[in-house]
Amino acid sequence: MHFAIRPYHPSDLYALYQICLKTADSGQDATALYRDPELMGHLYTAPYAVAEPDLCFVLTTDGAPCGYVLGTRDSAAFANWCEREWFWMLRTRYPLPAPEEDSPDARAIRHIYAGHAAEPELAAYPAHLHIDLLPVAQGKGWGRKMIETFTSRLASLGAPAVHLGVGKRNTGAIQFYERVGFHRVGEDEGGIVYGMELRHESITG
Repeated sequence: MHFAIRPYHPSDLYALYQICLKTADSGQDATALYRDPELMGHLYTAPYAVAEPDLCFVLTTDGAPCGYVLGTRDSAAFANWCEREWFWMLRTRYPLPAPEEDSPDARAIRHIYAGHAAEPELAAYPAHLHIDLLPVAQGKGWGRKMIETFTSRLASLGAPAVHLGVGKRNTGAIQFYERVGFHRVGEDEGGIVYGMELRHESITG
């Protein structure tokens, strides 16, 4: 198998939805959990690819997408963009579930209505990212290379630091993030927030 990292192309969007769903259960396949297979992608992949395609990179194996890293340079600006350009359309498509409904679909739809929000306590880490790899690409060093590709691009844009969130059940991801240089900056009952300061190389001429 030949692996390669390349910039996102709009034709990759369907594959991003599929990869997101197949890794959405703490790194495992969540296909059986959702009646609507697009909900996770609506929240965690598509808006990033549409809003900031220059911060979206795709991992391929023999030309087929098998992973991605994507995100935003400014979480607050991204949350505002989602309200203006993204979530209002989805709210016309998905009625707000009844309060007693607690299915994975219902929780995702409530997240669509709540929107994304930048956390004030993470102001020192204004950028954030999501990375997901299918099993075929895991354990081969490509996750580290994708993080390096993304953070290098972020640094070139002047972002000072980046954060990400991970569920506590996803022990493999927790170990990976700590190996590649992230450190804990927050924690609650269900998840951990990791941060990384970015190095900015000085340019002299």
